[in-house]
Amino acid sequence: MVLACSVWFLGLMDSLGRPSVSPALSLEQQELALLADPALAPSLRPLLVGQDPTKSLLETLRETPLDRVSDRQALLFASLETDPAQRNTLLEIPLKSPELQTLQQVLATGPIPRDLTPQDQDLLSENSPDPLIRRVVCLALGGDQNACIDRPAAMAAARRLVLSELLPLGALLLGSLLLLRHIWLVLRRSQSAWPELQAPPLGLVDMVLLIAGGFVVLGEVLVPLLVTPISALVARGISPPLNQSVAVVVGYVALATPPLLILKSQLKGLDQRLVPEGGWLQWRLSPWWTAVLQGGRAWLMVMPPVVFTGWLMTRFIGDQGGSNPLLQMVLNGSDPLALSLLAVTAVVLAPLFEETVFRGVLLPVLGRSLGRGWSVFGSALVFAIAHLSIGELLPLLVLGLGLALLRLSSGRLLPCVVMHALWNGVTFFNLVLLGS
Repeated sequence: MVLACSVWFLGLMDSLGRPSVSPALSLEQQELALLADPALAPSLRPLLVGQDPTKSLLETLRETPLDRVSDRQALLFASLETDPAQRNTLLEIPLKSPELQTLQQVLATGPIPRDLTPQDQDLLSENSPDPLIRRVVCLALGGDQNACIDRPAAMAAARRLVLSELLPLGALLLGSLLLLRHIWLVLRRSQSAWPELQAPPLGLVDMVLLIAGGFVVLGEVLVPLLVTPISALVARGISPPLNQSVAVVVGYVALATPPLLILKSQLKGLDQRLVPEGGWLQWRLSPWWTAVLQGGRAWLMVMPPVVFTGWLMTRFIGDQGGSNPLLQMVLNGSDPLALSLLAVTAVVLAPLFEETVFRGVLLPVLGRSLGRGWSVFGSALVFAIAHLSIGELLPLLVLGLGLALLRLSSGRLLPCVVMHALWNGVTFFNLVLLGS
């Protein structure tokens, strides 16, 4: 237990040094807004892109440290910058891509804006497959507004922007209504009684062995020492970014295997004549469609308090960083196979494993020993800390509380897996929309 607490404490402290995905996400969103702007209806523009998306993107780039600006963003910055001295500084940044280097040299030659020559147009067509880069460089060189716009690309960006903005907004509104209705029913005592909590006859010592021993010491410390070199050897023959995705999948399977083996041994040692209907973990797969409805409804209801908690943290504490590196990989990902492997990890493997451990075993065992209230808080706290991110600790705690309450109110584990998969899946989908 002491070793596990030390590992988690060091992991939480280490998360303070990891960058947050929020600035990169904001930049991607503003780039998408600028690209989509010409294709949006005038009535939608204030809602989706604001009054001046060009000015908003430029201000964000000015606030971003240059060492965190990608080559592509450096070229965007130089094309949008109106201060000649700052633009010259940006045009001196060495870029890795030969195509971007060519466009950088075009911008560095002569005043900006100037008359767009046929040679400039040819260079833009040949060296800029990125429609936003092509547009801003074209405008910076004095090109005509309509001639610089790639209409099909703008339409595609508009569709992605509408999905990325309206899907979460719609879910938040619907979730808020469902949550208010649920609170009203609770106050009127119109809610149906929760089913009896079924728990395997395990004790707190068993949970220490499972979480501290299996999950932390074995899964997060010892097994990776053996698996990481093998994973690196396998990934060496695979080109990036696919090798990173393979390493993520292998690493997660390695983390999950020790605690699952310990849990299997613990359950196998129990008197099988005492197994309740639905099994020790209460998966109760049938009827599956009610589990989907319960999980979807709970996902909608938990979204408003999680988002509100994240907003409060940012408002009063600031961005503490420590985002899951997987988020940045998805945001920057372009390889379909690599993204598919990351999706399997985030949407399938993580919900199955984490719900089995935290809501399948830990919560009911704590409920038998400490009561339902403490079991909800305790399992949610362990769930939040296990993600090793101080910046996301409170939102994850609220998410864990929602998952725990769903487990108690439904009497089943499958709705929790559905809710967890929806949370990860919608987050993943939004990152792909913005990053693509």
